[in-house]
Order: sequence, then C-alpha cells, then structure tokens
Amino acid sequence: MEPFTERVVEIIKNIPEGKVMTYGQIATLAGSPRGSRQVVRVLHTLSEKYKLPWHRVINSKGEISIVDYESRNLQKVFLESEGVKFTSSNTINLNEFQYH
Repeated sequence: MEPFTERVVEIIKNIPEGKVMTYGQIATLAGSPRGSRQVVRVLHTLSEKYKLPWHRVINSKGEISIVDYESRNLQKVFLESEGVKFTSSNTINLNEFQYH
C-alpha cells in the first residue's frame, strides 16, 4: 500500500463516532492537499476490507456527496444514529461536528 493510502486509511479509522471529516481535510492531513479524489478512491476500494467508517466522510460544504439515493440515505441514517444533526437544508454544521 502506498504511504498516502496508508495515512488516509488510518485517519478515517480514527474519526470518532458522532464526528465527520471532509475529503479535503483528510487529503491534507495525509500529505496531499489536492488529493480529495484519491480519498474518494480509497473509500470506494478499501472501506469494506479495512472496515472504515466511510459514512463519517463528507464534502467541505457539510453535505453528503453520494449521488445514489439509497446509499445517500444510508449514510444519513448512520450519521444520525451517532448523534450527528442535519440542518433544514440537509447539511451538517462543521463547526459543531467536524473532527480536528
């Protein structure tokens, strides 16, 4: 596994319950500030293998980025079950729920 990928996996594994991180935030912490799309690739290919809490990763606007309706709803249900609240515009307040 590439060093960047290893760091991304470790960062995602350590997002605590009830908190979220953004793709860009993870990429920056893993050493590649412009590597948001690579974070998406890691989530897509390695979430199951490493039992990553994929649902705790959102975009920088505080939104769920998944387009597929069923998966999008599943992510929202998982987050809400951990105590993450959504605003009336279906976003997450990053000031309150973002993990640093």
